[in-house]
Amino acid sequence: MPYFDTASAAPLHPVARQALLAALDEGWADPARLYREGRRARLLLDAAREAAAEAVGCRPDELVFTSSGTTAVHAGIAGALSGRRRVGRHLALSAVEHSSVLHSAAAHEAAGGSFTEVPVERSGAVDPAAYAGALRADTALACLQSANHEVGTEQPVAEVAALCAEAGVPLLVDAAQSLGWGPVAGRWSLLTASAHKWGGPAGVGLLAVRKGVRFAPQGPAGERESGRAPGFENLPAIVAAAASLRAVRDEAAAEAVRLRALVARIRSVVAERVGDVEVVGDPERRLPHLVTFSCLYVDGETLLHELDRHGFSVSSGSSCTSSTLEPSHVLKAMGVLSEGNVRVSLPMGTAEADVDRFLDVLPGVVAEVRERLGAPVSAPPSPAPVASLVVDALGRRCPIPVIELAKVIGEVPVGATVTVLADDEAARLDIPAWCEMREQEYVGEEPTDRGSAYVVRRLS
Repeated sequence: MPYFDTASAAPLHPVARQALLAALDEGWADPARLYREGRRARLLLDAAREAAAEAVGCRPDELVFTSSGTTAVHAGIAGALSGRRRVGRHLALSAVEHSSVLHSAAAHEAAGGSFTEVPVERSGAVDPAAYAGALRADTALACLQSANHEVGTEQPVAEVAALCAEAGVPLLVDAAQSLGWGPVAGRWSLLTASAHKWGGPAGVGLLAVRKGVRFAPQGPAGERESGRAPGFENLPAIVAAAASLRAVRDEAAAEAVRLRALVARIRSVVAERVGDVEVVGDPERRLPHLVTFSCLYVDGETLLHELDRHGFSVSSGSSCTSSTLEPSHVLKAMGVLSEGNVRVSLPMGTAEADVDRFLDVLPGVVAEVRERLGAPVSAPPSPAPVASLVVDALGRRCPIPVIELAKVIGEVPVGATVTVLADDEAARLDIPAWCEMREQEYVGEEPTDRGSAYVVRRLS
């Protein structure tokens, strides 16, 4: 069964498994102790730290191991903000950061601080000039991911890092998705990562803080990991994480070329074989293994279930697959279609035949889901068009509001409008995206007693 969701968690690398089993026998003792078993454990921990620091591109004494990538993000942001509290309490971040960064920003604001979200272009990347514009005299920290976890777009980290350095603001880079493919370029100040993203065991994160960066760890003080990650080190998992990071880096150059070609094939074939689809993310500046696309008139949850039934494990940013029924904040910030969203992230070693079979299965699955939902094959014009129409989709979830819009747009003359009444949060994103895809005019949104009224003008 092809597993195409390595952006969530990569399969355990064989080297990680070997290192983990060996370290369970050799690294069980307390590395802080001076007796023989403790010294042996300390040697393993030091070797793992040196290997991880080499991969990150920092000094070993600048890097600590945490219990997860999320913990590393929270500790890094809190420590940097506290260390520079005399400068101010403002935080800058992009609108497409991982939820761990957004949660840290919300907690900072609740505690009396402030933050600015830098918008992104439709590709998902920030404009360095726009990011520089968000930096203020009281900005204590800036955050920017190296590559997006949902659409694969690589961020201009080096350019933003240079602008932050010029402004005297440290930059924290969330490198969870990219570190397995190579080091992060630029003059970053702090960096975080998560081992299960590159094939290491879950429960190991990295936090690197450059010398000279003011940093004050928060919470009760600990004696381990320079006081930045209290608690007993999970030494076997740490050893496995460092070993697998070195192993995937050795394979990365060749695999990146191979997987980039497979992803390029997915991007082109999906657009050819599946009608009314939007392939999102930057087509060039992107991770080599990840591609995301959204299909009009498709219930994302049903689509994922059907693909799973055919043997493919994929992910989605669609609101239809979320318990909150809200579209992905990443897709929302990009202004792209969210309904019927599919994220394919290929693990190293993915067979070309598995990708080909996925591309053979996908069009039929999408067509079946659309037929089940009553989506239009096309929007035939009415022989007697009316001046305007109102579509009541209140209480109906994505992609029904867009499907109902597509059914009736041909019933109004060119220049007339269709108003869609909807209370599904995804409609705010998906109706404008549909208009752009179908070359119709999105007039705007008006509040109503229940939900909103979305007005669309027919142009063709």
